[in-house]
Amino acid sequence: MNALTFPEFTPTFPTTKWALPHVLQHHAATIGNRPFIKWEDDGAEYTFAETNARANQLARGLQKLGIGHGDCAVLFMPNSLDYLFTWFALNKLGAIEAPINISYKGKFLEHQVNICKAETIIADLELLGPVRDSIGQMPGIKRIVVWSRDGRLPSPIPPIGNCEIVAYSALFDSDASNLDIAVGPQDTGAIMFTSGTTGLSKGVMMPHGQLYLFAEINVRALELTGEDTYMTGFPLFHANAQLLTLYPSMIAGMRCVLYERFSATQWVDRLHSSGATVTNSLGVVLPFVFAQPATPRDGTHKLRRILSAPTPYGILDEFKARFNVHKFVEGFGQTEICCPIMTPLAQAESRPQGAAGLLLSQFFDVRLVNQETDEEVPVGEVGELMLRHKTPWTINSGYISMPEKTVEAWRNLWFHTGDGVRQDKEGWFYFVDRLKDALRRRGENISSYEVEAPIREHPAVAEVAVVAVPAEEGGEDEVKACIILKPEQTVTPQQIIEWCDGRIPGFAVPRYIEFVAEFPKTPSEKIRKNVLREAGINAATWDRVKAGVKLKEELEKAAKKKA
Repeated sequence: MNALTFPEFTPTFPTTKWALPHVLQHHAATIGNRPFIKWEDDGAEYTFAETNARANQLARGLQKLGIGHGDCAVLFMPNSLDYLFTWFALNKLGAIEAPINISYKGKFLEHQVNICKAETIIADLELLGPVRDSIGQMPGIKRIVVWSRDGRLPSPIPPIGNCEIVAYSALFDSDASNLDIAVGPQDTGAIMFTSGTTGLSKGVMMPHGQLYLFAEINVRALELTGEDTYMTGFPLFHANAQLLTLYPSMIAGMRCVLYERFSATQWVDRLHSSGATVTNSLGVVLPFVFAQPATPRDGTHKLRRILSAPTPYGILDEFKARFNVHKFVEGFGQTEICCPIMTPLAQAESRPQGAAGLLLSQFFDVRLVNQETDEEVPVGEVGELMLRHKTPWTINSGYISMPEKTVEAWRNLWFHTGDGVRQDKEGWFYFVDRLKDALRRRGENISSYEVEAPIREHPAVAEVAVVAVPAEEGGEDEVKACIILKPEQTVTPQQIIEWCDGRIPGFAVPRYIEFVAEFPKTPSEKIRKNVLREAGINAATWDRVKAGVKLKEELEKAAKKKA
């Protein structure tokens, strides 16, 4: 099969230089006066040279604390320019950043700090409470560097266990020159954590080569240049802001405007104030933006490209017309594997609906296989995506402190993603579902992801999670939709079914509907579907069959029988 693939390209830097310190130092020397990072609308802005110098000064201060090559430090702080300087400074030392969700506390915090074997936590003053509460359960921590938004700290800072306490602002050295420390693509640059929806989160060991390629792929997919401006308010403790936004901006030699958090209500105003030409979206972000009242400014900005995962097809045409944005690029990736499947910008408007993209065969081999046997499935069928890299150090080096999970994921010398994917005859790949979340009803495989998308487009629906519940007979599943309604919105279960009828294949239309006030979630805001599955059918669950509600195709079949 001569399948389409993502066009081959020559990376911006040679593979031997795939490490963040080299990229930053190169640009500081060659385009040093070009603006690089800006904090919000009225905050400071740094050029490439200024950013590099600031990172060097901080790196020397961290080095004096005893942090060196291969050491891991936890970042426990909100979005800020100092977050970026810290990330860059650690990488200049050959040290490893371990960004942790700022909502973590208790066992969530303790688990991630302990498995990444960090001795240092760099924490926001406002987050010291959870650190203090858990310090007795984090015996490896020797020092805590305390940061605050305004640089002010209490004097003295109250002790936390037996840890050395250091003021962040005191770390900046007077020497702003580059450090003479070799950092290569094989060195671990980050430990980033999976969401842990079904168990303890895993710390993904990410070599510099992987971190670089992750970003370079996005440079190519969005055709970023030095003339672009990227805008993000997504948290830096996730891969999206770091590897789909900031690092691509660095590689492309372009400007990036960073906000502390995402805001749907301010999205258009920020487009104007930042001058953004590109941004990205996750989950329901674009539907949230679309739900805001329309204004005359909606289509008069400079934004022209959006990396959207997923593309909101139910509102896409209206979104394009209202916001004057026509290039939507999608892709498929994981923290563990970069983005091996991406949409080329030139094919953004012609890609088939629902397709995530084309394989970057230049860098990856993939197979779609039976989850139990690892045997390939026929073209068009759903299989688990397995992957291998062609360039060294461009996917994960395993899960830190979890050798059994590493072996399980890398069985048969392929990395198993756990995701159900299919490929069409032309070569386009389609994400179907996390295999643990997939359903099978009356012989039909059902993607919870594909059932959720049209339900989420209902005007009254804020959030939806579709799960399998046991069928009354036959050993298969029935479909249950758990739904959170928007404030002051009302809708009946039957009206939800009527909305689904015609938008979803009959065999996949939910039998059960349950309205809930909130979902059980991980601290990283991922829905814990295993908890919803375990809840099963209860007194609050509405049953379409018992209510006697028929789908159009069921009524048509009944009419034909009578005839």
